[in-house]
Order: sequence, then structure tokens, then C-alpha cells
Amino acid sequence: MNKLFSIFLLSIVGTSISQVNVEPINWHNTAKAGLHTEQAYELLKNKKSTTVIVAVIDSGVDCEHEDLVGKIWTNPKEIPTNNIDDDGNGFIDDIHGWNFLGNAKGEMQDYACFEKVRIYRSFRDKFERLKESQVKPEDKNDYKLYLDLKNEIANEVIEYQGYQKQNEQFPILIKYIPQAVGQILGNPNYTLQDLSKWKPKDEEGKELKMLAEAILNGGLNLEIIKEQTEQVDAALNYQLNVDYNDRQFVDDNPSDFSQVTYGNNVVEGKDANHGTHVAGIIAAVRKNNLGLDGVADNAQIMVLRAVPNGDEQDKDIALAIRYAVDNGAKIINMSFGKGYSPFQKEVYDALAYANSKDVLLVHAAGNEHKNIDVEPNFPTPLYSFQKEKLPLFITIGASTKNAKKYLAADFSNYGKIQVDVFAPGKDIYSTIPKSAYKKYDGTSMAAPMVAGVAALLKSYFPSLTMLQIKNNILLSAKYYGKTKQIIPGTENKSRFSELSATGGVVDLLEAVKLCEIEVEKLK
Repeated sequence: MNKLFSIFLLSIVGTSISQVNVEPINWHNTAKAGLHTEQAYELLKNKKSTTVIVAVIDSGVDCEHEDLVGKIWTNPKEIPTNNIDDDGNGFIDDIHGWNFLGNAKGEMQDYACFEKVRIYRSFRDKFERLKESQVKPEDKNDYKLYLDLKNEIANEVIEYQGYQKQNEQFPILIKYIPQAVGQILGNPNYTLQDLSKWKPKDEEGKELKMLAEAILNGGLNLEIIKEQTEQVDAALNYQLNVDYNDRQFVDDNPSDFSQVTYGNNVVEGKDANHGTHVAGIIAAVRKNNLGLDGVADNAQIMVLRAVPNGDEQDKDIALAIRYAVDNGAKIINMSFGKGYSPFQKEVYDALAYANSKDVLLVHAAGNEHKNIDVEPNFPTPLYSFQKEKLPLFITIGASTKNAKKYLAADFSNYGKIQVDVFAPGKDIYSTIPKSAYKKYDGTSMAAPMVAGVAALLKSYFPSLTMLQIKNNILLSAKYYGKTKQIIPGTENKSRFSELSATGGVVDLLEAVKLCEIEVEKLK
């Protein structure tokens, strides 16, 4: 196998052999390194709860899902389908939230460019015909960024073109690997246990073992390859395509923050897989013998569609945050992020507005296995123009069930300053559209774990502020700081305390205990 092909295969399978696990449904609620959700509910069984609204800024949510019945927020001030803005908030028939990726004709955006592509495109007309000597002194920094992005994008296009050419080999590979491994082991009907005993010494043998194991446990199959192929095609056709007009289905100027009433009320959108998965983690109906048990038993999901297949626009995010705050959300889940943000001040102002209204912002750390203390991930609680972090912003890394060595998921971003705490984000089974279910990995799954925890705590301890709840979540995190763990994206080890501010994994049971103590103090 050539190197590019091997890297691409690893991106599909996702991890080293020792991290491949088939986790049970709801492990994040019950496992030792999970949230201890069921134990927390046992402690709360004699307490009453109040409803808490959680805004999910994402790709959209299937509001008709069987496991989200009664869990979708309904705007009490809006009369459905009368085509009138009954509550006067500027959004017509915003029954369950709003879709910022559409227009009044019902058209909707699906794909979007990466932000670096949009930035490069904005510079292209200005700089592409100029030699460096012709660039004005005041434009030197922009010109350098233009050149850097041009080179970065071109290299990524070449890389994805390589992936695209090799897609056709995958079905053959799925047939070839079991045959090849069967011959090596002398057993065409080998099992996972047989594979565990095989200790190949060369790199090709190690790759074969990893892939054979992935095929046996369902981590690599034709469906996954089809999904990966679609992702590669989307990258080339849309996300990295400098000439793609990614705002053609939205009647606004994404640079003009005074235009605020674009979009429509079709909150499911074109591809609601990601957002529906997030919503289920937070609030799927508990103990109904369907799918999973959501973390929070009395939460309602406000759906704000603002995250396309590509990078979100700063304007959409800023307006979605303000909508959530103005319409009663106490927690905002933000399972998205990007490396560039052209309108940082405008997004910060929206975050600060939420902070001023005692609304908790829960953000996914990102899945590039990088140190975001060094490499930026937006939005952030600490922009370059700030002196202190926003108090009501919490950033979540993804953890696994394997607390001995691989507690930080191999894809998760980390950072002793920027990442506050870890939460389960590997092999998470949750809702997807059409009343279906699927396992996903990502800090996108870890963030709603914490949003659900915050919603549950606010629901049962309404007298506490969201800042008190956030602090209790962090103070009660199960501490793994002294354990040596693999640093995501490397083979090196570090103390877990170096990967986040708390060195811990969220523990709902202990957070409930802290909230009980705090409420007693208030009496």
C-alpha cells in the first residue's frame, strides 16, 4: 500500500488497533469513565424538575423523530403556519427555531466552502495580478495570508484528488483483506480473538491486522466507504472549490450584520444527521426502550440551523446565539468550529451578550487532534482582543471508555488553557433522521453530553445560576490528571492534566452532589 492510501484508510478506520472497541449503547451514561447518569438520577428520584431550553446550533434536527417526541421546543408566542410574525421578533412562523441557511422561497443551503477558501477568494481579485513588489505596505500582511492560503488550498486539492482516484479500490480491498489475512493465519474463518493473537512485525502486516479487525467489528464496510467517498467529493466540489457560490440559497450579505431577518423556518434542513445526533444525546426520551437515553430528562431542544456541510458563517452563528438568548434558552450547544474567523468581534459580541444573560455556551474543542492553545479554533472564550476568558463559555474535549491509556479520543483537540474538560465522545449511539440511530465519534458528541449535564442540573436546581452550574461541572470532574495518556494524534504520552484545564472527565453524579451542597448554603 502506498503512504497516501494508508493514511486515507486510517482516516476511515480512525484509530490504532488498541482503540477499536464496540461499545454498548448508553455506555456514556453507565461506564466507569462515563457520566454516571443513572446514579445521578437515583440521587434525584425524589426531586421535581423544571423544563430547561437548550439551543442546538447545528445542521438541523428531525423534529419528528420517535425518540425526540415532546423534546422539541415550541415557540409559545407564535401561531403555526399563519405566515405572520406573531411575536414580533422578526422571524415568521419560527415554531421550533430558525433556519439561517435558507431564504423566504424555501430554498436551503447544504454545502459551504471552508472559511479559508472564502478568505482567499476575497483577496484573489485584489492580489492575483500583482507581483510582491507592487503590493502596498499596508497590504503586506493580507498578501502574505493570500499566498499562504493559496498554497494550502492547492495542496489540499491535490491530496483529495489522490483520495478520489483511490476510492474505486476500496470495494476490492474489502474482499482482498480477509482472504490475505486468512492465508497468513491459516484460517479463513478467523475471529477477533484470532487476530488479537497475531503479532505482525512489519508495517504492512500491522496495517492488514488493523483493517481486518475493522472489517470484522463493522468499522470498515461498503457503507462507510460510500460515506467517505461522498465526503471527498464534497471537499473537491464545494468546500475547497474557490469558485463555488456557497451563499446562493440565502438572501443576505454575510458581511452585513445589519441584515438579520433572512432564512426560513424549515429547521430540519437538507442534512440533519449531525444536529439530530446532538439533540438525542442531550434530550432523547429516557426509559422508553427506544434508541438511547438522553442525559437530561426535562430539556427541550430549540433548533437553530446555521452549520452547513463546510464552514459556518460568522454572521449566522452570531445571530443564532442572539436568537437563542432572546427566546429563552439557558444553554447553547455549539458542536462546530473552524480555524479562521473573519468577524471575530461580531461573534464575540454575541457570545458576550449570552454571557450577560446568564446563558451557558458549550463548545466542541474540534477533531483535528491539535493543541488549540497553539492553533486557534473558533469561536473561542478568549479572542486576541480580550484580557480574560468569557466566564460562561466551556470547551469540551472527547474522551473514551479506555481510562488506562487512550482516555483522550485519538481525534480530539486538547489544550491546558483552551479546553476545560473532557466528556464521552467515542462510539456514541444516538438519533439520526427518520427515526433511525447511529454511532458517531467526535467532540461534537462530547459537547452535548455537557450541555445535557448542564440542563439537568439547571432543571433540578433552578435557583443556581449558570455560572454556578458551570463551576460545579468543572469542580466535580473525575480527575485523571496524574495518569499517563496517549496525546491525540501522536504515539507520545503525557499526564492527562496537560490536555485540559481540569485534567478530568465530566461526572454528573458528583456535579449533582455539589449542586445539592450549594443549594443548602443558599437556604
